Amino acid sequence: MRCPYCQHTETSVLDSRLTSTSESVRRRRECSTCKKRFTTYERMEMLDMSIVKKDGRSEPFDRNKLLRGLLKACEKRPVKREKIMRVVDEIELQLKNMDRTEIPSRQVGAMVIEKLRELDEVAYVRFASVYRRFTDANQFAEEVAKLKNSNASKGTGRKKLVASAL
Repeated sequence: MRCPYCQHTETSVLDSRLTSTSESVRRRRECSTCKKRFTTYERMEMLDMSIVKKDGRSEPFDRNKLLRGLLKACEKRPVKREKIMRVVDEIELQLKNMDRTEIPSRQVGAMVIEKLRELDEVAYVRFASVYRRFTDANQFAEEVAKLKNSNASKGTGRKKLVASAL
């Protein structure tokens, strides 16, 4: 493993742990030259899974693309990166468990929307606006109303201001 600070190739592993989903291994490393510490993650690469787009094109599953979409939706929101990473892990695990090599993009989008609804309501509305291609403010208002009704029917008592997404 190459040190991200000095680019030296000799590092030692100080600690190894499974992540919360047990899908990857977190390793704490130290460079033998500059003595700085850094963290790496090791996970099995999925080579054969592809995402089928709406227009019929197929592209390999890209975990980083999923992460970038979630980070963008959660930008400037009080959502910790660890929670976003957990969502990515959970979605990736769901996809693996489908036992299919081609998965429609709409199915991945539906998973993301469901996870964001639980994670952060504003991030959910942001993602939904792009995913469902909102064209005007009325569509935002309808989505916020659905979200409010959903929360009220659950009886959760949550009082988050989703209107701030508008």
